[in-house]
Amino acid sequence: MTDTTTDRAYPATGALATAENATLLLTNVRPYGEGEPVNVLIRDGRIADLDAADDTPADDTVDGHGGVLLPGLVDMHVHLREPGREDTETIATGSAAAAKGGFTAVFTMANTSPVMDQPVIAEGVWHKGQHTNLCDVHPVGSITKGLAGEELTEFGMMAASDAKVRMFSDDGKCVADPLLMRRAIEYAKGLDVLLAQHCEEPRLTEGAVAHEGETAARLGLRGWPRVAEESIVARDALLARDYGNRVHICHASTEGTVELLKWAKAQDIPLSAEVTPHHLILTDERLHTYDGVNRVNPPLREERDTLALRQALLDGTIDCVATDHAPHGSEDKCVEFEHAKPGMLGLETSLAIIAETFVRSGLADWRWVAKVMSERPAELTRLPGHGRPIAVGEPANLCVVDPDAAWTAHGADMASKAENTPYEGMGFGARVRTTVLRGRVTCRDGEPAAPAPDLA
Repeated sequence: MTDTTTDRAYPATGALATAENATLLLTNVRPYGEGEPVNVLIRDGRIADLDAADDTPADDTVDGHGGVLLPGLVDMHVHLREPGREDTETIATGSAAAAKGGFTAVFTMANTSPVMDQPVIAEGVWHKGQHTNLCDVHPVGSITKGLAGEELTEFGMMAASDAKVRMFSDDGKCVADPLLMRRAIEYAKGLDVLLAQHCEEPRLTEGAVAHEGETAARLGLRGWPRVAEESIVARDALLARDYGNRVHICHASTEGTVELLKWAKAQDIPLSAEVTPHHLILTDERLHTYDGVNRVNPPLREERDTLALRQALLDGTIDCVATDHAPHGSEDKCVEFEHAKPGMLGLETSLAIIAETFVRSGLADWRWVAKVMSERPAELTRLPGHGRPIAVGEPANLCVVDPDAAWTAHGADMASKAENTPYEGMGFGARVRTTVLRGRVTCRDGEPAAPAPDLA
């Protein structure tokens, strides 16, 4: 895999700096879950040896207990709520949740308050994430000012800022105006930044809260049709074809979207897509309780959609997994279903769901997990230093997974400030034990390290 490092790389000082000659020894780990356990020596933030002796001296030693060593996970799609809704999540708590889930880099969406549509706002998020120093927090710039869908933001200024913004999205809202989306694609092409589209034709989803199907009809809920997503996927595939820049489809959720992605990729159109863990395993059958924790946009679909999405992720039609981690307080979830805010927690359960669905079932191996949860997201975002091979000389952004750690998900036990997990009480069979960011342990024995103290 080619290194994606560009001139828009990280600064060499501050929270990112690694103490000179600092060493970490990861003992008894199996890279990609293959072969006999080895000891991995990390020096000055990089992998120095993949077969170190047991008695190699180091400043810190972590026993991997025979666990699977993977590149640190990368999430292209999270909501850390800061600035504006620090009551539900902060960069510090979201970074802790990310570290606990095995992530070394996340991209936080622009629908904050104020909206991330100016360099100064993006820089504030970037610098706070670097000071917290548990995970690289990359701000996503909005495509339009104020998410209003009327005027483009200054992509160039945000890309050139300290935050080095490399992805833009109005996620939560669709860029519904085709002419405006065309202009965005043309503008983005000159900067080689990625546009991530929330595919939802708003005129087809007004008042919708659930998938348009038998379950919604039986429960008396306003339906959200598949065509609302698929019509925008088709439109933007054609725009990407004709105007030549990369477009990324957020949270693909339908069988029809999979077919459109297959068509686009067969035409060499620069279209990529992500799928969330919840769209891979949950269906609208859960809605019979009217529990607001199950409300999400796009909505939970039918089993035929989940099966199509799983196969598409396996065969590469869908490029990667992204959590769409969306914290909400109880006051926004413990209400009538149609009034519940859409969104679910995802950072701390994502790896476990992918392992259960694909690895334990025998459908895929751990190298494939590394591809869809680390390597491919880093490639799509042109992200330096992450999603790299486990090899001598590479940055030590890593995680260790215990593939046989039975545990039960409880919102109250999560590092996230919110508790709105749809997996409450659900058992899993794999868990992240250790996460390493540039040679620093950010999660040990399943618990995140403390964030850096406030600058004050």
